[in-house]
Amino acid sequence: MIFRSGRYSGFLRPLSYAMDLTIIFAWAFYFFQDKLLYFQYIVYVLLGWIILSLKSNFYEIYRFTHVSKIMSLIGKQSIVFFLIVFSFFGFYNDLQIGYLLVIKYILTVFACITALKFTIFFILKKYRSRFGGNSRKVVIIGLNKKTDQLRMFFNQNPEYGYKLQEIFDIKNPEQNLDSCFDYINENGVDEIYSSIGQLSNKQLTKLIDFADNNLKVLKFLPDNKEIYSKKLDFDYYGVLPILSMRKIPIDEPFNQFIKRSFDVLLSVFVIVGILSWLTPILAVLIKLESKGPVFFKQKRNGLDYKEFNCYKYRSMRPNPMADLHQIRKNDPRVTKIGRIIRKTSIDELPQFINVLKGDMSVVGPRPHMVSHTHMYAERIDKFMVRHFIKPGITGLAQVSGYRGEVEDDNHIINRVKYDIFYLENWSLFLDIKIVFQTIFNAIRGEEKAY
Repeated sequence: MIFRSGRYSGFLRPLSYAMDLTIIFAWAFYFFQDKLLYFQYIVYVLLGWIILSLKSNFYEIYRFTHVSKIMSLIGKQSIVFFLIVFSFFGFYNDLQIGYLLVIKYILTVFACITALKFTIFFILKKYRSRFGGNSRKVVIIGLNKKTDQLRMFFNQNPEYGYKLQEIFDIKNPEQNLDSCFDYINENGVDEIYSSIGQLSNKQLTKLIDFADNNLKVLKFLPDNKEIYSKKLDFDYYGVLPILSMRKIPIDEPFNQFIKRSFDVLLSVFVIVGILSWLTPILAVLIKLESKGPVFFKQKRNGLDYKEFNCYKYRSMRPNPMADLHQIRKNDPRVTKIGRIIRKTSIDELPQFINVLKGDMSVVGPRPHMVSHTHMYAERIDKFMVRHFIKPGITGLAQVSGYRGEVEDDNHIINRVKYDIFYLENWSLFLDIKIVFQTIFNAIRGEEKAY
């Protein structure tokens, strides 16, 4: 059944395994003079690679997989492969191979694997859009706003290879489920997409039974049942299925290690490479214009709602309202040098000290003043979800246009939506993308940076 029409994963996945392992072993060949040792390396890496790729879902790439997800998988696999190779050469240290040569080997291997992976991914996209191959016939059951959006997606994105055959309005007496089933069987439909809201429990059961008995892939659209639009996590307690409201990738120990390593490396780089010489210069300029400390310290709420001291370069004259009122456009409290450092976001750089201490992360939901956090927690739905992870110096909401002064509830609601999306879809690649977007925005200048 793995070779059914339109589905090539049955041979693509083994082929991908074979090509990746060929690259790994071909580049390793010149390391070994002893054929027995080379054979041991092959067996060791072969077992390690297969086990770890199954664990990391390295080859679980589908036509709808986003490029950022592929980059995240490559990043994870490369780190694990790095450990596998160094553990082997560490055990056989009598080979006297320099660690720089081993690093060069690993980087070369993953450059080739990355190029190969994306080549296959984009060739398949082009094959689907231009030649109509690797396609899947699909139907939609139900007629509403969500199903219409799905119809537009299928029609406007031929590179995904979904060929929409029919849309069934089951509210219409002439298009009941039985007529849908007849059409699906007669036309060799591969996948069924169904609205949940337009089906009764009895109809849902009937549809599921039909899909199971006829080997059809069945997928549902979460429309008027709000819980189904969440990123639910599915587990078993014994044989009892349990749904959790959300799965937070950063909660996994390996992901925590990756994110914390990224935070520490970047914060050390900024503190040593930038703050070490920038702070004395800014200290003189800040002190010349107004009396007061160089650094501004303010209580913010972080992980699990715990308070911490957040550091910034002082950009305002000392005032008793600093912990109550947020910055506004043309705020008279801001100094001349303060306007410059706020416009370029330089005032945020001392927060890398918070990152190194572990109070914050480089990327995450931006922390608010304690007084504002209490206010938003009472007024804005799901605002507290942001505190499941550490706050960040920058975040997805900030690079998406929701930074600076909160002008109305709409602004903070959208900020919360982006923050929740980030914590449910975190990846190292997403963090890197947000960091580069932040730097680009700072150089370009932002309207709300005041």
